[in-house]
Amino acid sequence: MPIKLDSIDTAILNALSNDGRKSFRQIAREIGASAPTVKLRYERLISTGLIKSIAPVLDISKITKTTKEKLDEKITRTKPTQIDLRQEISLDVDCEYCKAQIAGKPLTLKILDQERFFCCTSCRSLYKEKHRGRINALLSKKTSDDA
Repeated sequence: MPIKLDSIDTAILNALSNDGRKSFRQIAREIGASAPTVKLRYERLISTGLIKSIAPVLDISKITKTTKEKLDEKITRTKPTQIDLRQEISLDVDCEYCKAQIAGKPLTLKILDQERFFCCTSCRSLYKEKHRGRINALLSKKTSDDA
């Protein structure tokens, strides 16, 4: 007898289709189910063979031109493709504040599980100042969730 997907299963699939990096907890909050339920359903979707793998979808525009030339031409396809990531790969990263391409090693700002990249200390400081309210709200919510 075929397994029928219910609204929870389809909501999990939709959430993972939008962002495959989401945790069970994040998905549970979005769809209104418990994290153990999401984990159980996810494992069931894998065991049935519906979910074959979780694979990254790479933004090829972020890879530098010289690195692109070294990679196989299959990488330029729009479909997710397996690549040999043992090769050295360079990424083009833009500053989160001024949107300029970062020439050297980027400065980072980690807020919860998100990392932001900046070209200089000024941009990082201005970003923190501009988004201070949102950053504090996220950090205080995290603290209250942990308590």
